[in-house]
Amino acid sequence: MKNPPVVAAIPSSPNVVPFGLKMSPMTFGWVLAISAIFCFSLATPIARGLILEGAAPVGVIAVRMIIATSLHWGTLQVTSPSMLRPRFRDIAISVSTGLLNGLGMILYFWALTRLDASITVMLISISPILVLSMLAMRGEKLTRRHVVRVVLALLGVYLLIGPGGNVDLLGVGMALLAVSMFSSQLVVVQWYLKDTDARSITFFTNLGMLITVAVGWSLQGLPWTPISAGSWAAIVVLGVLSTFLARWAMYTAVSYIGSGQMSMLNPVEILLAVIWSILFLHERLSLTTWLGGGLILFSALLAIKRINLAQHRPRWRAWIRG
Repeated sequence: MKNPPVVAAIPSSPNVVPFGLKMSPMTFGWVLAISAIFCFSLATPIARGLILEGAAPVGVIAVRMIIATSLHWGTLQVTSPSMLRPRFRDIAISVSTGLLNGLGMILYFWALTRLDASITVMLISISPILVLSMLAMRGEKLTRRHVVRVVLALLGVYLLIGPGGNVDLLGVGMALLAVSMFSSQLVVVQWYLKDTDARSITFFTNLGMLITVAVGWSLQGLPWTPISAGSWAAIVVLGVLSTFLARWAMYTAVSYIGSGQMSMLNPVEILLAVIWSILFLHERLSLTTWLGGGLILFSALLAIKRINLAQHRPRWRAWIRG
């Protein structure tokens, strides 16, 4: 295995383009943003493909998180060692949110054993609605528009799973429970870690996720199914592209183009994930399913706009992809 790549730290000034690249800072930011969205969009279809080939879901997550956490540690050790030594309070909160997120990721992968990747990734886009709902419970003003967003999202979920219950309801339940865990820990980060560097939060959150997944895998007896070289390559892509590099690109892009511009690309990620699922997994969606997914994405867009207006940091999106 090659040594971890040396990746430049997030620049202190968004007017500087690293690596001596001949492009404007804004162009560099958009290149990173689009690259991050592309890498994130690969995660769910690849995971579903591995499961269809017989790979053990929790074992796949464990290897993925080992790769991503090791690369993150190595990169910070070279570029920003101070990020590995934040306050104890920040470490405790970050690791705790990672523990919760790790459980959510296990549920999400189990959901992928029962649902198509395209349906599962559409369900996860309900997260912005849940984030706003949790913020409302802590004092954030609950408006009529938020009620409309919730109704649209629920109607979308209803259409997505099929009015006749054609989709596996247990899988849907696990996916929605996973999304609620992602959303709750993201809100905790918003409340208690607003002033902590995102790179440090991400590393210690990944560490917490790795702990949860390792414990869960051990309790299952460390199940592992022999897989092909192609499947191993897919797991490496999950760890390197869809987890490590995607997060670095996203956070760096935010420093150049801002959180609002970055979050507006989120529906593109969902759309790309659905396209990959159709092209490579040969999934087929009915008109009702497309309509349900469209309503969820529309409600998510409205929620993202509300989150941006409230000046909430966008880092909550990073934990959704796991």
